[in-house]
Amino acid sequence: MSNKTAYLAFDYGASSGRLMLVTYDGDKLELEQIHRFPNEPVWMNGHFYWDFPRLFHEMKQGLKKAARLGIEIAGIGIDTWGVDYGYVDADGCLISNPFCYRDPKNAQAMAEMDEKWDFAECYKIAGIQKIDFNTMYQLYYDVKHRKYVVDAAESVLFMPDLFAYYLTGKKVCEYSIASTGQLLDAKSRELSDKILEEIGIDKKMFGTMVQPGTIIGELTDEIMEETGMKKVPVIAVGSHDTASAVCGTPLAGEDSIFLSSGTWALIGMELPEPIISEESYEYNFTNEGGVEGTIRFLKNITGLWILQQLKKKWNETEPELGFPEIIAAARAAERKHFTIDPDQDVFTAPMNMVKAVQDYCEANGQGRPETMGEIAMAAYNGLAQKIKVHAESLEKLTGKTATDIHMVGGGIQDQFLCETLAHESGKVLTTGPIEAAICGSVLMQMKALGQLNSLQEGRDLIKRSFPIKQYQP
Repeated sequence: MSNKTAYLAFDYGASSGRLMLVTYDGDKLELEQIHRFPNEPVWMNGHFYWDFPRLFHEMKQGLKKAARLGIEIAGIGIDTWGVDYGYVDADGCLISNPFCYRDPKNAQAMAEMDEKWDFAECYKIAGIQKIDFNTMYQLYYDVKHRKYVVDAAESVLFMPDLFAYYLTGKKVCEYSIASTGQLLDAKSRELSDKILEEIGIDKKMFGTMVQPGTIIGELTDEIMEETGMKKVPVIAVGSHDTASAVCGTPLAGEDSIFLSSGTWALIGMELPEPIISEESYEYNFTNEGGVEGTIRFLKNITGLWILQQLKKKWNETEPELGFPEIIAAARAAERKHFTIDPDQDVFTAPMNMVKAVQDYCEANGQGRPETMGEIAMAAYNGLAQKIKVHAESLEKLTGKTATDIHMVGGGIQDQFLCETLAHESGKVLTTGPIEAAICGSVLMQMKALGQLNSLQEGRDLIKRSFPIKQYQP
């Protein structure tokens, strides 16, 4: 281990979190999971919350395990899902658990803000896809309905910045995570005075804006004493998990489409500048911040969420059922025509996803899927068709003809999904690595500490380190 450099990467997803140890031997990266834990929103009194104290506890448990390895750690990076945030008071205390982006209040907030301000005007500034969970709507709800919380707060910190604050005592506003919330001017890449004015929230509440590859600070004495860690720097990576995932995607070139496949599916292209036009507004595409000055021009759609929730429901009566059995059932299904629109509100957070899929198909004149395979096929078909439509929209909006779709994330482990996507899209599907977000996190840590000179150098490193596979249409 003496000739290797070791990094830690925390990756918080919408259903689980983990800590990965990544080592670099001068030629390749190696990944090892050292801690994993569930992350489920808690339903309480009509709202969904994230259990932040528990998630931070798990972060410290991971650091304790890392400390016991007895190796020198060069840096720590953190990425999470987007848009959500927490309030911190003048004493550094968290004011209530952060709301989960699936909270039902968001639809109300969007409707109320639409009455106040034309979204088209906001889009001209932020260039962000209209979705009710965007930070802008959540903050507007707080100002209008929870003003006592806003008044008690000194700071508002996005989730990865909130974790970093409790590790280092330093408050920052990392660019890529902030860009997800509909708060930035996409062209200046700074917080928009106009948007914050419309929300009614003070710009001073946000930390200093930093770019991926910036050292935030070192672990506090308290964290070191509790975990056994030494004084390690915490580094702002592409703190939005998709920013890290795209960073860690070894794209073939500027005409490649990226597809990050997890609970959410994010499909887009990496561009030097945002696209904000009447057409991009009509197609509801978003301009999010990436690493090294890039823009992630993309569409955010429901990904594996529906299949995950189907499995969860079936596991109530068949606890041992896994995705291999679900895939086998889908392949064997006699009726394969069923399809859903995965972005319909009925699939956002139903208590019974199986029934939601069945009811949707029946209500849309397809008949009622009955078997596990038929129900799963409805989800597979819906996702593949959505991706095809948005890939075609990307080509139209950018004026490019995509060479391939490069898919990363957990979805690449589902060979049936990959085959279905390649067939439906009519394009070569390139896959790998699975752990793109972890790879992207480490690339930015390496860049911050001088071990990499460029993003392309890092992506070449990923291609050397992990298998890349292709599916023909």
